[in-house]
Amino acid sequence: MTLLDTNEIRKKLSAIYNEIAKELFGFGTTLLRVTVENQMITFYAKHRRSPRSDALEGEAPSLKLEVDFRMSLLYKKKLRERLGEEMGLDIEAVLRDYDAATQLAITNVILAESELNT
Repeated sequence: MTLLDTNEIRKKLSAIYNEIAKELFGFGTTLLRVTVENQMITFYAKHRRSPRSDALEGEAPSLKLEVDFRMSLLYKKKLRERLGEEMGLDIEAVLRDYDAATQLAITNVILAESELNT
């Protein structure tokens, strides 16, 4: 199956991304844009600041950075699993960068070559 860039596909991808945010943080994103181009899905998201993050930042900044890093790894794992389960996508890689100061995250999902040739 080739993943087409349609409103329906982008809505489904957005819903999955936001569901994961709600599971991990208790609330969804404040801004989310999804693009599908060639073999890459890109999520551009602004997340809400957690009160726990604010508290950790003031008391234990290095711990907050570690928590942010671990949560980002967990986000990637869950996103890969859900996109595979719910949309049947064969994923080669999930790359995510998160900037704690602005709460922005860019997540790129690279589809396996087999997705492009079926």
